[in-house]
Amino acid sequence: MPPQAQAKSVLPVVLLGCGGVGRHLLRHIVSCRPLHANQGVSIRVVGVSDSSSLLLAADDLRAGAGLDDALLGDLCAAKSAGSPLSSLLARGQCQLFNKPEAMSKVIDAATMLGRTTGLVLVDCSATYDTIGVLKDAVDQGCCVVLANKKPLTSSYVGAGLPVIASVTRIIASGDPISRIVGSLSGTLGYVMNPRDDLSGMDVARKALILARLLGRQISMEDINLDESIEERVKAASLRGNVLRYVGVIESTGCQVGLQEVPKDSALGRLMGSDNVVEIYSRCYENSPLVIQGAGAGNDTTAAGVLADIVDLQDLFQKRV
Repeated sequence: MPPQAQAKSVLPVVLLGCGGVGRHLLRHIVSCRPLHANQGVSIRVVGVSDSSSLLLAADDLRAGAGLDDALLGDLCAAKSAGSPLSSLLARGQCQLFNKPEAMSKVIDAATMLGRTTGLVLVDCSATYDTIGVLKDAVDQGCCVVLANKKPLTSSYVGAGLPVIASVTRIIASGDPISRIVGSLSGTLGYVMNPRDDLSGMDVARKALILARLLGRQISMEDINLDESIEERVKAASLRGNVLRYVGVIESTGCQVGLQEVPKDSALGRLMGSDNVVEIYSRCYENSPLVIQGAGAGNDTTAAGVLADIVDLQDLFQKRV
C-alpha cells in the first residue's frame, strides 16, 4: 500500500515590497521548501509588489494558482539588477498591474481569499502607504506579517531576535514585566539613515511598540527623546565609557536617548549591528533575561518574517 500523502497547511502569500528584505524572504521561501514540507507547511506566493506595480498569478487564486519558484528566482535577480517587474511578463503565468490599480488588486485578492483559503499579507516595504491596504486586508479576515515598522511595527523589533515572542510569553505566564532596557537599532554602527538613527527615531519607534505591548497607552509624543549627541561623545570616552542609544520602557513611561554605559556591560560590548534587550520582571528581577544577537540585515530580518509566516499555519486549512 502506498504511503498516505501528508496533509499540509497551504498559506497563500502576497508580498508588499521586494527590496533587500523582500528578496531575501522570497529566496528563503524557495530554499526552505523541503523543510516546510516535513513540517506540513506549503507557502504559495500569489503576488509580489514593488513601489510602482504588482505581479499577480494569472490563474484563479482560489484554485491554487501561484508564482512558481523559477519565476520567483528570476524576480529576485531582476529587482537586484534594477529591472522593473514588467520585465517578467514574457514568462507568462502572471499579470501586471501598475499603481494605483495595483493596490486595489491586492485588496481584491484579500477579499477573494481572506474568508475562503485565507491569505497572508506580508509588508516588507518601508513606507506608510501600505496602512490602508493592511487595514482592509485585516477587515477581510487576512493575516498580516510586517517587517515594515512604520505602519505598526518579531522582525520589527530586533530583526530576527525573539524579542516580541519573549515579551509575549512572559506576559502570558502571568509574570509582570517592570522594565525593558535595550539597544534596539542595529544600524547605529552602520548609519543608513542619519535622520532616523542619529535622532533616535528608529529606537523610539521600537520602544513605542514594546511599551504598547505592555499595555501602555502612549504615543510618540509621550516619549522623552534625547537628541543630543556630539557633546557627550568626548566626555564619555575620557571616562572610559561608550555611548549607546537605549530605549527604556517602565511603568512610569518610555524614554529613548543616548546613554553612557561601561565598556564591559552588555550594552557596552555591543559590536557592529547587534541588538541587546534586557527584560526585568518578577522572575527576572535581579538577573534580567538578556536577548542578544544580530539586529539588522536583510537576511536576518527576512528569516524572522518567514518564521512569523510559518507560525500562522494552524489558522489555515490542511490539504492533502
